[in-house]
Amino acid sequence: MTNTCAYIHEFVDIRGANRANYMHHMTANWSPNAQDDRNQRCFGVWGVLGSTGRWPQVCNIWEEDGLSGLADSFAGEAVGAGLQDPKLEKWWGKAAEFRHGGLDRILLPAAWMPTIGEQLGDGVRGEVFAHEILRCAPQTAWDVLARAREWAVPAYDPFGWKLVGAWATAMRDDDEAVLLWALPSWQAWADAESAQRSDDGIVTWRTAARATVTDWRRILLAAAELCPFRTGRQPQRSDRTDWQE
Repeated sequence: MTNTCAYIHEFVDIRGANRANYMHHMTANWSPNAQDDRNQRCFGVWGVLGSTGRWPQVCNIWEEDGLSGLADSFAGEAVGAGLQDPKLEKWWGKAAEFRHGGLDRILLPAAWMPTIGEQLGDGVRGEVFAHEILRCAPQTAWDVLARAREWAVPAYDPFGWKLVGAWATAMRDDDEAVLLWALPSWQAWADAESAQRSDDGIVTWRTAARATVTDWRRILLAAAELCPFRTGRQPQRSDRTDWQE
């Protein structure tokens, strides 16, 4: 099926030692309401492995019903003096104890990328993920995604890597692509990372990508306890511990 969704991608900066608290607050306390009120699905919530990127930080990705569905969500969110849904005042107040800012993107998927529901239905699981941001020449992001499907997927398959996310960043000049890989283990990352300049398949992919890619950044993510790729389902209200709406 053709993927017509839109996605919100968030890097969130965490206050102190609150990463676990924040990830639980997002999954158990936010997502069930967003599923009901906005038809928003949790694509995933992860902690950034500090040795590979900014820390302490969390990455959230949310799946929306296209840009129109996202616009409806914005309309319900940006209300009142504080530009916040009044129903979420308590939730926002608690979240502010755990986080202090971040950077978001709107992502559009390659048409061939499966939705989170399709991937969970196919049994795709993961606890270790490789997250890549590829900056490229203007108007080439979709070409980069096509090359990733043609060259990167077969190159990393022998290492057990599975491409679960392939997006172009919206509201730019089609000059940024985002790839997300599910890995079977930390060793699977080490094996592939060690082969970046020696494995024929990986070298072919990276050479093809360099025709337009100007900057390439990879970080590692660890799935939160209630990340759908870990549990095989969407977060539920029954996952809550001490939260009362």
